[in-house]
Amino acid sequence: MSVTFYCYPKCGTCRNARKWFAANDVIYNELHIVEQTPTAEELKALIQMSGLEIKKFFNTSGQKYRDLQLKDKLKSMSDEEKMNLLASDGMLIKRPLTTNGSVVTVGFKEDQFETAWK
Repeated sequence: MSVTFYCYPKCGTCRNARKWFAANDVIYNELHIVEQTPTAEELKALIQMSGLEIKKFFNTSGQKYRDLQLKDKLKSMSDEEKMNLLASDGMLIKRPLTTNGSVVTVGFKEDQFETAWK
């Protein structure tokens, strides 16, 4: 199985996911989430595939999220505005973001990866 793996090289969670892929022989195409940020259209497709709410795609522990005070602002934004905001800066996206074109995982939880990618 081959997956697309959006990550940030300095992110510890992304490094843990990369180790899990190696240990489980999962082939992946790594994309730097800041340099190759998914477009709003790509994010819309990923969000629909995941079945998750858009807010789950935000990196709520990130500095950029706090700097922009998004905790309060997101409540009054439309879904389209949220997707455009996510597409504007990869640091706003929770990582790693992983997909094979039909399944999507956001973040890294070993049990979730076991189910989705093994």
